[in-house]
Amino acid sequence: RAALPVMSEGGAIVFISSIAGLKPGSRLPAYDASKSALHGLMRHVAMEGARRGVRANVVCPGLMDTPLGRAATQGRPSRGRTPTPLGRQGTGWETAYAALFLISDESAYVDGQILAVDGGLTGIG
Repeated sequence: RAALPVMSEGGAIVFISSIAGLKPGSRLPAYDASKSALHGLMRHVAMEGARRGVRANVVCPGLMDTPLGRAATQGRPSRGRTPTPLGRQGTGWETAYAALFLISDESAYVDGQILAVDGGLTGIG
């Protein structure tokens, strides 16, 4: 809320969350709840920001092939066996490109949305 007054008209905010806020399964209820809360915060910021032409959206990465993702898989082997409809884990670049889209003018009419970057896991998995 404090940032909105100093943002330029037409700006964009992208929150990075997790599919844990959409689909429980991390086995960490506080983590899942914090990600769901971030989605609620984004909706509030989107509503307040719309008055100034500032958009807000969330990117929710799923299973990611990153150092942190690999460490999580070692700690919970079942995570690595979780099938995604696309048959693989995502990359940090794929998450970054989703965020880049949401801050670009190509998404000028996208506001208050949650974009899951998860190989279809939450949508069809």
